Amino acid sequence: MQHEPSTRPDAAEPVTLPTQRAAGCPFDPPAGLAELRDQRPLARMTYPDGHVGWLATGYSTVRSIMGDSRFSSRYELMHYPFPGGPEGPVPPAPVGDMTGMDAPEHTRFRRILISKFTVRRMRRLTDRVREITAEHLDAMERRGPGTDLVEAFARPLPALMICELLGVPYADRERFQGHAHTLMTMDAAPEEQYAAFTGLQEFMTELVAAKRAEPSDDLLGDLARGSDLTDEELVGVGGFLLSAGLDTTANMIAHGTFALLTNPAQAEALRTDPDLAPEAVEELMRYLTVAHTTVKTALEDIELDGLTITAGETVTLSLEAANRDPERFPDPDTLDLSRKATGHLGFGHGIHQCLGQQLARVELTVALPALLLRFPTLRLDVPADKVPLRTNMNIYGVHRLPVTWDEG
Repeated sequence: MQHEPSTRPDAAEPVTLPTQRAAGCPFDPPAGLAELRDQRPLARMTYPDGHVGWLATGYSTVRSIMGDSRFSSRYELMHYPFPGGPEGPVPPAPVGDMTGMDAPEHTRFRRILISKFTVRRMRRLTDRVREITAEHLDAMERRGPGTDLVEAFARPLPALMICELLGVPYADRERFQGHAHTLMTMDAAPEEQYAAFTGLQEFMTELVAAKRAEPSDDLLGDLARGSDLTDEELVGVGGFLLSAGLDTTANMIAHGTFALLTNPAQAEALRTDPDLAPEAVEELMRYLTVAHTTVKTALEDIELDGLTITAGETVTLSLEAANRDPERFPDPDTLDLSRKATGHLGFGHGIHQCLGQQLARVELTVALPALLLRFPTLRLDVPADKVPLRTNMNIYGVHRLPVTWDEG
């Protein structure tokens, strides 16, 4: 027998998920989240399909749920929190999509993959990050002032790195980048999502066949040679890692640069002291939280914050609200690169914490100070309110970032 949810006044009136960001505030979470977090860090929420579940916005509440195995990550158990999502039940995660798995299936995949993210491989990739960063900054300098930083720098760096990590030909990037972009779009039509997924699967199927025929010294080659993954699983894992490695870091580079250019004192602090980069990266991950939302579903009745989350109820976790919780991070709406932002949820928490977080840290730690040092007069080439924002994407950021600088 299921328990009735708490009838406490602050739980009785369901809210809807705030998604509209305040004009002129491109780095702040949607308006309304902070007020909800301060008043009801765990609130009843009405979903677009009519389901009444929950919205978690407080840091301790969100972190607790992310680390609790009684909450499932399986897509088919959840209700989609954003308008324009799939009609009817959400389909199960495709084979290899670790985000939509629970233990023990998730445990098996993660154990196999984590062993491939070795210190030796990360050290070798660090040297390549420096080389690729320098090459792209050289190219920007040769072309002269005025460029879209997304196309010139933020997107190619992580694309090249994930290609090198996995052993994907960079020349094929046009085939998979468009598919990955569509899969990240929250309001893409189902037929567009299906076509993108199918296209990415076809690409990875060809690549896995090549790796099976002639294994190589890269992550997919290692998996083809030294794991018990089937071809279908290897195709799925490869597509998952490729998509995950492209979008998040690219948007952190671009959106992080945007934030720094609109906070010139912080940009100057990093330019003056590049050794500040590791702390700066953690603070930017907290402050921006480009992977802004995740969803869980209760597998049993769970008491939390004095409320009862009933089995089968979906909980939407606002990571961006949690990372701005003043109870965890003093003065949270201020970008402070000297802040010790350890414990932020920008890379997630629990068993689903980002598998490639160390590579992302390397890319950001190298790229951001190198960009500021190479172009000391780097600035926006359009008013800040004209920078196009990715408000309909699972990963927040900018579509384009027009920048310029002084020559000489």
